[in-house]
Amino acid sequence: MGPSFSSHTFFNLSMGIYLVSFLGYLILSTSHPKRIGILPTSLLAAGFLLHSAGLAFRWAETHRTGYGYVPLSNMYESLIFFSWTIVLIYLILEFKYKQRIIGLFVTPFAFLAIALTSIIPGVSPRITPLVPALQSNWLTIHVTTCFFGYAAFAVSFGISILYLIRDKNSGLSRWLPSSEILDEINYKSIVIGFPMLTLGIITGAAWANYAWGSYWSWDPKETWSLITWFVYAAFLHARFTRDWRGRKTAILSVIGFSAVLFTYFGVNYLISGLHSYL
Repeated sequence: MGPSFSSHTFFNLSMGIYLVSFLGYLILSTSHPKRIGILPTSLLAAGFLLHSAGLAFRWAETHRTGYGYVPLSNMYESLIFFSWTIVLIYLILEFKYKQRIIGLFVTPFAFLAIALTSIIPGVSPRITPLVPALQSNWLTIHVTTCFFGYAAFAVSFGISILYLIRDKNSGLSRWLPSSEILDEINYKSIVIGFPMLTLGIITGAAWANYAWGSYWSWDPKETWSLITWFVYAAFLHARFTRDWRGRKTAILSVIGFSAVLFTYFGVNYLISGLHSYL
């Protein structure tokens, strides 16, 4: 059984609103018209509410089919959830730091994550029975923690790109947040993401032991998750012990998110393993 019209409509509407919000941030970044001010953020928040409603409907749909699971079990559902977590973390950081220009570099990820559900071959919105390994409460705990980590790293990546652009072209300094503010938000994003990824790896090990009788088997996704963890651990270590800031940490953040993308997409499509069903 495919998804109901309701959840599919909610996801499509939120995707469209995220795109319009991106355009709003683009206009704001180039002309700074005071009258639109909070409009892109308001649109983003509205899209987030619709997105949340769509997730709730999707969850209800799984129960109507008789399978009854939290919708995090396949690439379609994980991309939808990834987009949702990106927007949530970004809105929290925007509320705290009031730097709306960062939305220009983050909202495309929220839009693309949903758009990819219609682009990537083999990704289907159909609701199907879970394979035995996924029939566990560890599914919700593990996937949720991992994707909050991934989302925080996506926000950090967007901020790092903005930092590197600013660092390369000083003429943009009057339009962009200061290097110090960008560096601080980048750091705070990773402070959010790193413990979430750590919890994701720990809960994944517990789940693996439950499903396969072993905490760690050096499956490709396990290995690349660990590589990603080491990159961000190096980021934090360099900041705490060597006071690395600015360009160096921005580059480390870009490298880290490249590892995230390979862990998420590359392992699934290029390397077979125990996680291939995701």
